[in-house]
Amino acid sequence: MPTRRAVTGRSREPRARFAEELRHLRTARGDSLRQLGERLGWDWSLFGKMEKGETVGGPEVVEALDQYYGTPGLLLALWELAISDKTQFKERYRRYMALEAEATSLWHFSVSVVPGLLQTPGYARELLAAGGFKGAALDQQVEARMGRQHLLTGDDPPPFRTILSEAALRTPLRSATEWRGQLERLAEAGEQGDVTVQVLPQSAGTHGLVSTDVWFLRLPGGRPVAYTENAYWGELIEESVKVERLQRAYDVVRDLALSPSESRKFIMRILEEMSCSPSI
Repeated sequence: MPTRRAVTGRSREPRARFAEELRHLRTARGDSLRQLGERLGWDWSLFGKMEKGETVGGPEVVEALDQYYGTPGLLLALWELAISDKTQFKERYRRYMALEAEATSLWHFSVSVVPGLLQTPGYARELLAAGGFKGAALDQQVEARMGRQHLLTGDDPPPFRTILSEAALRTPLRSATEWRGQLERLAEAGEQGDVTVQVLPQSAGTHGLVSTDVWFLRLPGGRPVAYTENAYWGELIEESVKVERLQRAYDVVRDLALSPSESRKFIMRILEEMSCSPSI
């Protein structure tokens, strides 16, 4: 069994420290990424991404690595530190926000949540509260999110297209009044000249973005970048090959979605259903 080394003394950033340890253990064993993948039964590219810090993987693969390298618990402990650290997420998000401010157009797809650029204050507050914000911090986050919306209302706003999964329209807020206000906001947004709202009905079936919320920004000069996110972290993607792959999946989703006019009718039908519901 290799000697278990102290966690300190190398990178102080948890995610980078985790990636460094993975690289060290593999090279010390003399394995290539392909060999590691073959021996553990995972796609070797996953290990490459983990060693670059692009992903931390899941607990199952980390436990398998601990067993393979004879380091029981070490990698899992580093992994837990890496997933709890928000520093890298904040840095990537700040970078994304800076790019968003200079984008010439924006495209978006959501699996289950209305995009921040079209959220009402009530929707944003409940969503952020569910994420753990409260008190003054919650007020601050809601205000910041509402401030972002000036991007669509200022002089010469960039064209914005959002495709919303039906699930995003069927997951209500606790307050029926606030939820109605959010649906009305979406219906009205589609009437803005620079905003396009489309709905992807559940009947469309599975697709390449079935578990991925994604933003695409077209930057001055035409270069696109992508940003994928979930409730806990996000990833800014600037590598052209990866962006193109996501764009192809997005194009399929757009082809499956209802037209803007049919999407507005779909939202209005949900509002009518709310009016007819005895619990509303």
